[in-house]
Amino acid sequence: MLLFLKNPLSLSPFTPFQPIAAIATTQTAAETLSPLCQTLGATLHLPDSLTPLHQAQIYTGSLKEYLPILWNTHKTLIFCLATGAVVRLIAPLLENKAEDPAILVIDQKGKFVISLCSGHQGGADRLTQLIATGLDAIPIITGASASLGLLALDILGFPFGWRKGEGDWTGVSAAIANGKTVQVIQEAGSTLWQNHLPEDHSFYFGFPEHNQPIAFSGRIWISATKRKFASSSDFPKVQWHPRVLWVGIGCIRGTSRQLIETAIEEVFQRYHLATEAIAGLGTIEIKGDEIGLLEYIEQKQYPFKTFSAEVLKSINVPNPSTVVDQEVGTPSVAEASALCAAKTHFSSTENPVLIVPKQIIKSDSESGAVTVAIAQSEIEYTARKGQLWLVGIGPGKLEQITPAAATAIKQADVIIGYSLYLDLIKPLNRTGQIIESFPITQEQKRAQRAIELAQWGLTVAVISSGDCGIYGMGGLVLEELQKTGWDGYHPQVEIFAGITAIQAAAARVGAPLMHDFCTISLSDLLTPWEVIEKRLEAAAQADFVTGIYNPRSQTRTGQIVKAQEIYLKYRSPHTPIAIVRSAYRQDEHITLTTLEKMLDFPIDMLTTVIIGNSSTRDYKNWLITPRGYRS
Repeated sequence: MLLFLKNPLSLSPFTPFQPIAAIATTQTAAETLSPLCQTLGATLHLPDSLTPLHQAQIYTGSLKEYLPILWNTHKTLIFCLATGAVVRLIAPLLENKAEDPAILVIDQKGKFVISLCSGHQGGADRLTQLIATGLDAIPIITGASASLGLLALDILGFPFGWRKGEGDWTGVSAAIANGKTVQVIQEAGSTLWQNHLPEDHSFYFGFPEHNQPIAFSGRIWISATKRKFASSSDFPKVQWHPRVLWVGIGCIRGTSRQLIETAIEEVFQRYHLATEAIAGLGTIEIKGDEIGLLEYIEQKQYPFKTFSAEVLKSINVPNPSTVVDQEVGTPSVAEASALCAAKTHFSSTENPVLIVPKQIIKSDSESGAVTVAIAQSEIEYTARKGQLWLVGIGPGKLEQITPAAATAIKQADVIIGYSLYLDLIKPLNRTGQIIESFPITQEQKRAQRAIELAQWGLTVAVISSGDCGIYGMGGLVLEELQKTGWDGYHPQVEIFAGITAIQAAAARVGAPLMHDFCTISLSDLLTPWEVIEKRLEAAAQADFVTGIYNPRSQTRTGQIVKAQEIYLKYRSPHTPIAIVRSAYRQDEHITLTTLEKMLDFPIDMLTTVIIGNSSTRDYKNWLITPRGYRS
């Protein structure tokens, strides 16, 4: 038997912001931050003048002297003191928004969470929303993109692993903030970000017709091409580089790292390609131990793929070589490796294209030679470890969603679910999220799509009503993962529990579940009716309180009738029954009746039926099932 323990913070929605330091200078502030630190996995820092709290880090001297230590060792700093004081403390330490830690301020009563600095690239805006959700506080975010309902330009490509290129980022961001028309020319990378822009966005995609000139105030290039922008341009431009280029490498044994790097840069410059768009490198297996190549890979932190001669030999290339074939057993190393590396593992329809045929680069100053070829993938490399979050949203009212589940929903890159459930959680959606809806009969497609996106590197939240592991999407997603040969780690899976339908229904009518109970779904889409009927017989005979899920649909009406017949064989016709439709939602409807009369009332797929046991009683419209069977 293998015994292992899971770190509860390993897949936390707060992991991207770690390490986090929380700072308080008063006892009230310390008590406000202490429980928050447990949720975030943060360390609370207190002066020695305060009463120490559990696991707090105590510092001596002034906070002004202590703060530089935290500044250089943490990604996020959360202050619980006056905003003005925080501004004065951090002012001497600020350098630039790409390197400064995220700075947040929380008031002493925990009513407001303020994103102060590094809102976009540092993640302060997003963390502010997450913390405010957990505290039921008001998030204060003052960036222009937030007010426009747009993802900030300088983090637009981060979910997809894009890299920023050259350009006037401030100028284009200002044009967007002022509602000016900004042209977007996307030649590579995912277009998912385009699908959820607000209706009144000012982006213009592509090129206008010749007879319809448009005055643009900015331009965004999304491409593997490296463009040089003239300083005299009429309007500002920026470029994002999706990582879609895979470099195939061949080299003479002993070629240096410097020559390999020089060769790649020379080829990229020759073909006007951006090295920022490099996804990774590929070569033949026998070159997998080449020192110069390994040093280059380690320096650049690129993924490195090696292929057998047999695999490379099966690839059609434009420039095969008989000499290379005699040497290594395949007529192509660089071109074939580039094409093989560009073929991702999760897309069977992808057709990479060789955009640069093999180029042989030598140096006059050192021995060795490098062969470089470049293929472009249809799908970018994200450089992220994908995560699948299986989230139960409870009965549907926002107040009934656990703080952990709400935080996961707000943090996820993608939310997938049934349209009804997605509508229920709309207030938790944040700017830039990808929302994908599937009909109620396409659960398997939901699971497969979620797995595909998580394998790609996104964080995907799959939504279920109630608890995702009880008649929800949890089991189906895990089954589909098993079919793919999932190793248990990639993508990572985390389950966020929710209040089940039976719990919600029971809470609305009293305490009917105080003794042994069971739940049975009457839907025979996935379970044969003979099996369901057998379970109804067993539960009725054993005197279980029974929660009936999916009792009746528009086309399936006879099962609830049969269930009543079965229970009447073993229970009194006066057995209390609760019929609860849409518990805790706006259209909630509750009926208390008896077993013999239960079919006199409306029952549908949004209804949960609770059948009491032989001891359940109805007292002043509250159902009570005694904890024991005493006379």
